[in-house]
Amino acid sequence: MSERLRRFADVVVGYCAGVGPGDLAVLQGTANVEPLIEQLYASVLRAGGRPATRLAPDLSALLLTEGSDEQIEWLPPADREDIEQADVWIVVEAPSNTKELTTVDPERQAQRQRARSPLRERYLERALSGDLRWVVTAYPTNAAAQDAEMSLAEYEEFVYRAALLDADDPAARWREFSGELERAVEFLSAKQELRFVADGTDLTFAVGGRTWIAADGHENFPDGEVFTAPHDESAEGEITFTYPAVFDGRQVDGVRLRFRGGEVVEATATRGEDFLQEMVAVDDGARRVGELAFGLNDAVSTFTRNILFDEKIGGTMHLALGSAYPECGGTNRSALHWDMICDLRSGSEVHADGELVYRDGRFLSL
Repeated sequence: MSERLRRFADVVVGYCAGVGPGDLAVLQGTANVEPLIEQLYASVLRAGGRPATRLAPDLSALLLTEGSDEQIEWLPPADREDIEQADVWIVVEAPSNTKELTTVDPERQAQRQRARSPLRERYLERALSGDLRWVVTAYPTNAAAQDAEMSLAEYEEFVYRAALLDADDPAARWREFSGELERAVEFLSAKQELRFVADGTDLTFAVGGRTWIAADGHENFPDGEVFTAPHDESAEGEITFTYPAVFDGRQVDGVRLRFRGGEVVEATATRGEDFLQEMVAVDDGARRVGELAFGLNDAVSTFTRNILFDEKIGGTMHLALGSAYPECGGTNRSALHWDMICDLRSGSEVHADGELVYRDGRFLSL
């Protein structure tokens, strides 16, 4: 395990974050990620950086159930300071209880999302300018393994396989994979319109003039998708999501969205619809699509209820309601960014500018 964690940390610090001499690297996680944080700390030191740790228990449930409105909306000064001063921010996700927010009032969660929106906007602003490099990664826990319906040992294998750490030189394998993703970007960048057709889905987006980006491990790790921001008013049609939509500790099953003029005009779910309705009403931008993406990492083939992995599943597409990434040319702004996944590996087609270009989870010409 320690050797695996060392390899993991070296790829995150060296390849993903590109930590160099003098960089202030904030390492954030809960107390149960200490083994990986220790390896990340050591790797940052070897790279000549200045590591700063932020280890604390996740007290979100306590805040949302016991806190006043003022307390929920308060933004800790340390959070602002880290966003302003960090050169690199590495966040390790490691839930000890993935269901602890299940009974929290959805309005309180929406309130917290709105309150933290200025931090998110500043975070994205610094990232877009190149002043802040960030990486979100994961550490295997029993709670995450249970969500994935695996033993902890099986989940550990899944995580390290998804991160391509079984390669002799993981960083070299990621650079090779980056080239594969760039070919998809080059292909999609020439397209004006995409139409997705699958069971319960017939949805069209305008993407002409928007920037497609290869997510090759420099912000999420593991990674493996290509994404853009569709035009705000272009989404037309409906989509039925294959997998449960998981967000902020809540699971919503059987999500179906209908769009008109780029906006959600109907949102239903077989379970958790009250939470879905609350989230799409967070603000004006929450009803629009901020991100459209194809998952292309074939080392990720199983749904785990962890979006870090699930949005990368090879042969899927996902969209995110809410905030768009400015680097894609997106203009939609929202306190929400909620990714939802549709499996295209069976009985699906994608048409680009009226031409069939993708079928059953594979591009036909790449």
